[in-house]
Amino acid sequence: MLPSRRSESHSPASRCKSAGHPLAVASNGFHSIPSSASSSTHSMNRQGSVDNLIFKLLTRQKYVAKCLGFVPARSSVAIQTTPVVERDMSACFQNEASKPRISNITFSTVTSATGLPTVPAEPNKARSSSYWKTEATPTNNNEHETSVDQLRKASVSRKESGTHVDTVVTTIDGQRYDTKELDHDPDFSETAEWAFPIFQISRKYPKTILSRLTYNIFQQSELFRIFKVSPIKFFNFFHALEKGYWEIPYHNRIHAADVLHGCYYLSVHPVRPQFGVVKSPDSLLPAPHPQAASIMSQMSTLELMALFTAAAMHDYDHPGRTNAFLVTVEDKKAILYNDRSVLENHHAAESWKLLNKSENHFIENLDPAEMKRFRYLVLEYILATDLKQHFEIIMTFNDRLADMDLQVESDRLLVGKLLIKMADINSPTKPYGLHRQWTDRICEEFYEQGDDERRRNLAITPYMDRGDAQVAKLQDSFIAHVVSPLAQAMHESGLLPILPGLETSELMINMQHNHRKWKEEIEIETANYEPTCNGGSVNGVIEEESASTSDSPDPRRDSPSLDSELSQVPFTICCSIAEEEYI
Repeated sequence: MLPSRRSESHSPASRCKSAGHPLAVASNGFHSIPSSASSSTHSMNRQGSVDNLIFKLLTRQKYVAKCLGFVPARSSVAIQTTPVVERDMSACFQNEASKPRISNITFSTVTSATGLPTVPAEPNKARSSSYWKTEATPTNNNEHETSVDQLRKASVSRKESGTHVDTVVTTIDGQRYDTKELDHDPDFSETAEWAFPIFQISRKYPKTILSRLTYNIFQQSELFRIFKVSPIKFFNFFHALEKGYWEIPYHNRIHAADVLHGCYYLSVHPVRPQFGVVKSPDSLLPAPHPQAASIMSQMSTLELMALFTAAAMHDYDHPGRTNAFLVTVEDKKAILYNDRSVLENHHAAESWKLLNKSENHFIENLDPAEMKRFRYLVLEYILATDLKQHFEIIMTFNDRLADMDLQVESDRLLVGKLLIKMADINSPTKPYGLHRQWTDRICEEFYEQGDDERRRNLAITPYMDRGDAQVAKLQDSFIAHVVSPLAQAMHESGLLPILPGLETSELMINMQHNHRKWKEEIEIETANYEPTCNGGSVNGVIEEESASTSDSPDPRRDSPSLDSELSQVPFTICCSIAEEEYI
């Protein structure tokens, strides 16, 4: 029986031929059998061809011993055939050893199936929270599968956790997202604009505005790539998160999306921080102009993802009532958190429980140190939105300003708190049309609390009585005593973006314009001597002002009656009332 034909590249003949020791080859292309091995024809018929025998010998653990001649006596077939193999193969190895080698691959790295070397997988590199992260090289080892491979396997084995087919992701509750469409959605082309049309987009996506915007921002910040975020778990979490926001006028998923957008805008545009610039006291030259760079480029990607996640979570399960109200009625949340930052603690705790569910845990690829740091940052950012900490954070920032360095983690954390606080109370710094809509919404939520207080026979909180609405005074107090100090601190330190063509930040321009309009409205009310006894008269003023085409920034007019009226209101009362507005 003639031996079966094999490809020349894998046959022993080809390997030995390349080493200068060819085997005899018949004219028909088959290997000829040496005469010394002809006496074992019967044995070879039982075992197969010479090539098959050599192949089996190569796969045995005692192959090296056989090549050296240490063959067990009971293997008669091996004794009869190995002289030729040993002689030819040993010469082959000797000649191969004399040639330059490409690599130091040993027998232990040669597979038994193909005879080709198997390169060991590169060990995983240590994770880092730096801005740029290198992707791990995918290998054929199941332990080193790419996140996409693992994701597709998970979508097959765990249908209840959602599915991911090509670009379409379906959440656990059946909500469908097409990531290809999201990547090219024109509605989110203005994400980097301060006048982002949040209400217009929310009317188009009333149930998914938060998850869609979060995906867009994560994608633009490359957080999916950097942290190998699972699209299924990402959408599972953020869609469940937005469903947990109540259908109330102000503290809803639209507000959460607006705060997230504010954090993105403030971090993505270049700024020129005025801190950390040292000027010699003997120098007559001005201090060097700081180089423009975005805050995003100064923060680590872990800090950035924590900031965006905290912005989306910061008012989760908000009941539309203030902390003071919950404490007064002895709500179970107030009892649980000992009357301290009741809502902020509730938002953080409940949203983190949601994130910890296996089907929502999109941060699963963080290592333990990153996970611990991520949780710490998210909690710090959410708790910073309690306006009882408002002035403390501003004073801490002003005291630290001279020595602040964004290379220091604690300083970056402080700046992150300023960003999320500014985003949380950004309404007066938006264009007037957006600001007016937010004002109407917060007033309606206040009136709902006032109605609840009336039903409970409680004293109605100022500015929350429908029968005595004072919208202009509320906004004037809030802008003057809460928003303006924070905006001024950030503006003077160079943390507010100034876009090309503008001399100052558009946030400051909008805030000053909106404040002036509220003051003018107060002047009109004072001049007419008509007390605002019901919501209708105030609404009439609002509608008239909103419809007015005279929106030009006229010179600010000071009213003696206004000044005397405001002077009678203690500063602490104004701050206390303003605290009630957004907490």
